[in-house]
Amino acid sequence: MNRTDTYILAIESSCDDTAAAVLLNDKVLSNVVARQSIHEEYGGVVPELASRAHQQNIVPVVDVALKKAGISIAQLSAIAFTQGPGLMGSLLVGTSFAKSLSLALHIPLIAINHMHAHILAHFIDEEGFTKPEFPFLALTISGGHTQIVQVNGFFDMEIIGETTDDAVGEAFDKSAKILGFPYPGGPLIDQFAREGNPKRFAFTRPKVEGLNFSFSGLKTQILYFIQKNVKENPNFIEENKADICASIQNIIIEILMEKVKMAVVQTGITQVAIGGGVSANSGIRATLKEAEMKYGWKTFIPKFEYTTDNAAMIGIVGYYKFLEKQFNDASISSNARIEF
Repeated sequence: MNRTDTYILAIESSCDDTAAAVLLNDKVLSNVVARQSIHEEYGGVVPELASRAHQQNIVPVVDVALKKAGISIAQLSAIAFTQGPGLMGSLLVGTSFAKSLSLALHIPLIAINHMHAHILAHFIDEEGFTKPEFPFLALTISGGHTQIVQVNGFFDMEIIGETTDDAVGEAFDKSAKILGFPYPGGPLIDQFAREGNPKRFAFTRPKVEGLNFSFSGLKTQILYFIQKNVKENPNFIEENKADICASIQNIIIEILMEKVKMAVVQTGITQVAIGGGVSANSGIRATLKEAEMKYGWKTFIPKFEYTTDNAAMIGIVGYYKFLEKQFNDASISSNARIEF
């Protein structure tokens, strides 16, 4: 692969964040995210409101990304965008914008799988962060996905374990909702857990074969536990908030780590990387670092800003696809349930 100066404009609009980034080769020059606060009052993302907000945000976000990068639109080499998975209305906004700009500038269009981007975010050239070597295992954890992926190359990945029902991010957010926390509640569980005793309340781990996960039963278990204790003591949540959060976070981490350890044994691969929004969780990050010391693994934890949905991770995949000339034409369409 010849390395010349390649400027990639990347667009991410899979859910409720409108994001744009500019990369020079594998280095991020700008990474801009416009968050949508309107969903907080509804306790979750409302798809129709999300797509409308993307329409309002996308032009100013791209403009700011270009200005922060210090380049003109004429210097762009290609445009990368999230094709899927995600909310269809949200994806359509980013796809339409990327197609139009690509046609107007006569530069290549590159469609990106959002989940590949979470994994390959580790290949952004960032000071203080090392890149994994192939093959490695990726634990991809977010509001919509929980996967263990064997990554053999930039475009050679295989899911070897995944959730059979709910994703881990949903388990965090639904538990937070049960506790009466505002949306998004996952980060609040992490925050309160830091002050609590993770062994105070015991929850049962689901029995799931192989490397797959299940979180629906755990959510039900937590619901019944809270209902029972609040009935006996209406102040139970407030009086035990830190310990409840620490115990919930602890069981979720145990479930994740059990499967990762199994995957290491089965594959013989001792490089483990995490990605996705839930990889921002401080407890998961700390546990993975402990595992590195305990088991002799080499672990990779992305920079915080590359964990949640962002365009820099779309851009890095776009860069490697650009080197391989993996371009798309204007017939490419958004795909809410795109295959991995």
